[in-house]
Amino acid sequence: MTGEFFTLRDKVLKAALDMYAAAPEYLWAKFPNYAVLRHKENRKWFALIMDITYEKLGEEALSGKVDVLNVKLSDTLLLDMLLTREGYYKGYHISRGNWLSVTLDGRVSMEDICELLRISFDTTDDRKRK
Repeated sequence: MTGEFFTLRDKVLKAALDMYAAAPEYLWAKFPNYAVLRHKENRKWFALIMDITYEKLGEEALSGKVDVLNVKLSDTLLLDMLLTREGYYKGYHISRGNWLSVTLDGRVSMEDICELLRISFDTTDDRKRK
């Protein structure tokens, strides 16, 4: 990915590549826009980007599709605090309570998104948890 980036999704994928050498993996033919970001060493996911409808997030006032970044957080207090803010939701793609969905529609800053990527990367890094 070189040159200009036109979407927040592109910027997130570029940041993951630059910060963690994590290139997106597109695993599902049925969902060609779903991108998984993994650790090279342990192959664990630290992020997932999907395009889903706002309705699936419980946003009935908004219509259409939105790119969503899913990250894993180990700090439940941080998770609970973020869920009170606009653009943050309980993890859509997984039933476990430690995943967070963040809309990539401009309501959450790129700076905050990069910090969430870092937290998720660290949370899923076996070397940091020991």
